[in-house]
Amino acid sequence: MAREPEWSKIVVIGELNVDLIATGLASPPESGREILATDFQIVLGSASAIFACGAARLGHPVRFVSRVGDDDFGRFCLKSLREKGVSTRHVLRDANTRTGVTIALSTAQDRALVTYLGAIAEFAETDVPPDIWRGCKHLHLTSYFLQERLRPAFPRLLAAAKAHGLTVSFDPNSAPTNDWPAEIRETIAQSDILFVNETEARQLTQTTDNEKALQTLSERVPCAVIKLGANGAIGWRNGATARVPGFLAQVVDTTGAGDSFDAGFVHGWLAGKSLSDCLAMGNACGALSAQHAGGTAGQPDTATLARFIAQ
Repeated sequence: MAREPEWSKIVVIGELNVDLIATGLASPPESGREILATDFQIVLGSASAIFACGAARLGHPVRFVSRVGDDDFGRFCLKSLREKGVSTRHVLRDANTRTGVTIALSTAQDRALVTYLGAIAEFAETDVPPDIWRGCKHLHLTSYFLQERLRPAFPRLLAAAKAHGLTVSFDPNSAPTNDWPAEIRETIAQSDILFVNETEARQLTQTTDNEKALQTLSERVPCAVIKLGANGAIGWRNGATARVPGFLAQVVDTTGAGDSFDAGFVHGWLAGKSLSDCLAMGNACGALSAQHAGGTAGQPDTATLARFIAQ
C-alpha cells in the first residue's frame, strides 16, 4: 500500500447529512404557492463533508469525524464519503437518532435551505478521539451554528490541533438568526485561516464595506478571506491584501460552492502558494462546483483545476 503524503493529511470534524436538492426553479419558493423544479437529486450534504470531499479530490488524505443515524440516509452518507476517498473510520452510527437532512431549493442565482438537524445536534466533543491529530497537518471546522453540542468545544479543538503542530481553518457559515454571539470570537482567535462570505463578513464586523470588514478581520486572524461569489474573493495574509476575480460559470446549483472554495484555498495553502494563487484556486473550485447539482459532483482533481485556471 502506498504511503499517505504526510505533508497534506487533513482532519475534518463536523456535521454530516444528506441534501435533497431541487434545481431549475424559475423563482424563489413562496408560502402558499407551488413552483416547479427541472431536476431533483439526493446527494451527500453538509459543509464539513463537502469540504472533505473537495480536499480528497485534490489529493489530500482526509479523516472525517462525525455522527450519523443508523438509518438509510446515514449509510448513504458513509458510502458517498468512501467513494470520494474520505476515511469514515471515526464516524459514529447512532441508533437512537436520525441522520440530518437539508432541503435545498435552487434558482440560477441562489438557493433556499431547510435543515433538520437530527444527529448533527447530538455530535459532541466526547465523540472526537484524543489521538485524531496523529500524522495530520491541517484541521478544518465549519457549521458553527448547527452543531449545538460541539459548538462550545470549537476553541478547544482548534487549540489542541495547533498544539499538535497542525494549521487550522474555520468557516462559521451563516447564522440562522443573523446573530453572532461574542463567544465566536474565541474560535476566530484560534484560527490560522478564517473564511466568511460577504454577508457574514459584514454582520461579523458590523460594517457595510467589504474592505473595511477585511481590515477588521485582519486584526483578529493571520489570514482572512471574504468570498464574493461570482465576483471572486478578497483576502489578507501577512500584511498583504489580494483581490482575485471570479470565473465565468454556467451555474446549476450553488449548494456547497463556498465549501469547495475552502478546499481549493487550503490545498494551495498547504502547498505554500501565494495568497493570490490560493484565492484563484478557491474561486475555481467554487465555480466548478456550482456547475453541477450538489456540492461534490463538480469538484475538480488537480489536473482539472490547473486546466480550468489556465483557460
